[in-house]
Amino acid sequence: MPRPTPPPPYTVARYLADRLVQCGLGHIFAVPGDYASRFLDAVDSTPGIVRVPTIAELGAGYAADGYARFAGIGAACVQYGVGTFSALNCAAGAFVERVPIAIISASPSTKDRVLEASEDILFHHSTGDLDADRDVYAAVTVASEIVADAASAPEQIDGALTAMLTHRRPVYIEVLQDIWIAPCARPRGEIGPEPLGSAPAALEGLVEAAWAKISAAQAPVLWAGVEIQRYGLQDKLQRLIDASGLPFATTSLGKTVLDERQERFVGTYAGPASTAFTRAVVDKSDCPVALGAIVTDDYLGIMAAQYVNMVSVNDEEARVGWSRYPGVFLGDFLDALADRFEAAAGFPRAFSPPQADADDDAEEQAAPPGILTYNRFYRALLAHLRQGERMAGTVLVLGESTSLYVFGNAMDMPRDSFVAQAAWGSLGHETGCALGVGLASGKRPFVVAGDGGFMMVCQEVSSLVRARVPAAIFVMSNKGYAIEQAFVNIDAFEPGTPFAPYDQLPSWDYAALAQAFGARGFSVGTEEALAAALAEIDVLTDVPALVEVVIPEKDLAPQLARLAGVPASKAKYDRTRSRRERGVL
Repeated sequence: MPRPTPPPPYTVARYLADRLVQCGLGHIFAVPGDYASRFLDAVDSTPGIVRVPTIAELGAGYAADGYARFAGIGAACVQYGVGTFSALNCAAGAFVERVPIAIISASPSTKDRVLEASEDILFHHSTGDLDADRDVYAAVTVASEIVADAASAPEQIDGALTAMLTHRRPVYIEVLQDIWIAPCARPRGEIGPEPLGSAPAALEGLVEAAWAKISAAQAPVLWAGVEIQRYGLQDKLQRLIDASGLPFATTSLGKTVLDERQERFVGTYAGPASTAFTRAVVDKSDCPVALGAIVTDDYLGIMAAQYVNMVSVNDEEARVGWSRYPGVFLGDFLDALADRFEAAAGFPRAFSPPQADADDDAEEQAAPPGILTYNRFYRALLAHLRQGERMAGTVLVLGESTSLYVFGNAMDMPRDSFVAQAAWGSLGHETGCALGVGLASGKRPFVVAGDGGFMMVCQEVSSLVRARVPAAIFVMSNKGYAIEQAFVNIDAFEPGTPFAPYDQLPSWDYAALAQAFGARGFSVGTEEALAAALAEIDVLTDVPALVEVVIPEKDLAPQLARLAGVPASKAKYDRTRSRRERGVL
């Protein structure tokens, strides 16, 4: 009798694939490379995970980022050196914005490393420093590992993934080419985030100080950031709002961390780019309570005016005014503060919305009736999505462009329906991450991109076609880096004044580009044409649409005009900081 064939050994490649599935990963985005081929083989034979090809490493990294914002974990596998350095930008953005992704790579084998060290042979894609990739990633990850021994692989992999899940930030895992197929122990138990707890004395001190500040204020306002979503704290925040009765706003990055269709939502606050109503509430608050907010330079004005009156708790700080309380977890603070409100007389407070100045968002440069501008497109697209159940099945994905500040003015979006890389702000992120957003959320991505950002990753439309994700990508086509030009010299939007040469873009035939990639192409410049295109897009179920939205070159949305044209807030901030550094404050 022939002997039964023994089962294949359990390998490091299979271990990593199994652990990713156990952590909740259903799709991994990949650009192939010979060093990592054994891992991709393991992925393809592992139940519960699907390898999704992308055209370039930026596309893989952005897709992993978009996926993780909904699934709680994302992963991209790229080639050593040439691939990892390309994806570094994606990891940096994920690090800044608390997105848990794993960048997976592989490098020359154990034998090849000996040859490189002893005989000065430079293996392909290597800089000559075989630790370079790991060392570079160490600056933008919470764990950066080279797995060079199968026996230690489980501990290294588990440690990295645990750190990723705990801190909601990226990790880098590199495995030597021959170690992928080396036998290793099978997983033991399950891994997940480590429990985050607060130092009792620090939490008590913070809550006492925050309660004193908030209860004494005349117009406190809650200001929610993206960490509310990243750490799964939405229900805790909603409890706090209900117990306090306080109005709440969000940051641009944190937009839709809660359902906006509730009376105490006062808008997404983006400094001068916000609506007049939102500014009337937030700018006039005598106690902003920032919860899980990543404060960027969009908020120089409020930081200059209200730093000493602000309560701020996030992953990196817990403070009331100038006093800091290290060792406090945001979730514990939300619970303890809600307890105070529920036990106190006079809460929940009634909220009477203030009278705002005229809605200056309705003011825009003159354009012939029916011609699309940023704001006309914004109103038309939102009106379309509000019909029937479209909004419930849609995620708006906004680029680092004028569109971010225009669509940030929307007031009635459901929870988890808005994605923007509003802190890191990498051009092209919106188109790249749409693939991951669609696969993880099960909803249709509606992407609004600037033409400059779209041009950087346009090839990822092909990835959407291949994965049959029916994203709708609207490219705001004015042939220039408008947001860049606004900050460089806003006077260039005046008639007869050209954009700076470096802010001008070439003309593209977007319809031909869509056809080349296998997508449906549209070009619209009027409200009537947009309505017709949206009707056709509605019936596309497995094909993405690429829509060129032709707008006037000098169309300057009022939101951007206010943000770029009011340098006084930064000047005030600089003066305040200078006085503080001199010890005057």
